[in-house]
Amino acid sequence: MSLGATKSRFLLISLAILVADQWSKWQIEALIPHHGANSVISGFLNLIHVRNSGVAFGLFAANGAARSELWLTILGFVALAAVGSYFWRTSLEDRTLLVALALVVGGALGNLIDRIATGAVTDFVDVYLGSHHWPAFNVADAAISIGIGLLILDSLRTRPPAEPAPEAAVEIVRDAAP
Repeated sequence: MSLGATKSRFLLISLAILVADQWSKWQIEALIPHHGANSVISGFLNLIHVRNSGVAFGLFAANGAARSELWLTILGFVALAAVGSYFWRTSLEDRTLLVALALVVGGALGNLIDRIATGAVTDFVDVYLGSHHWPAFNVADAAISIGIGLLILDSLRTRPPAEPAPEAAVEIVRDAAP
C-alpha cells in the first residue's frame, strides 16, 4: 500500500468536515434569514445567519472591498498549501498530528469555498452567556480550532530521539576509529 493511499483515510476526515460544513451552511442560508436568529438553548446558544468577510472572528473584514477579498483568498490558498505540505511530509506513525492536519485542511477548504463563491463565510453558531457573545462561527471554524488544539498538544508530546541514518552511522564509526 502506498504512502498516499494509506494517508487517504486521514483525508476522509477532511472530506467529512468539508461536507458537514457546506451542508450546515446551506441549511442555515435556506432556513434562517440573514441576521436572523433561532434560540436553541435559551441564555446560551442560538443559530444565527451572518456573513463574515474577514478571517477568524471577523478580523480584517473586507466589507465588500474586492482587493481585501482577493488578499484573504490568496492567504487562504497559501495557508492550505502549507498545511497540505506538512500533512504529506508527516509520518504515518504521527496519527494525532495527521488527524489535526486533516481537521485544519477540511475546515480551511470549507471556508475557502465560501470565500471564492461569495466573498464571505457563513457563520451561524452563536454561543453566549447573558449579553456576552463569543464571535459567531461554523463547522469549518470549529474543525480548524480543534485541529490547532491537537497540533499544540502534539507539539508538547515527548518523542524518542531519532536514530541516525545508516550512512550517518558509518561516518560516526569511521570518525571514531584511531
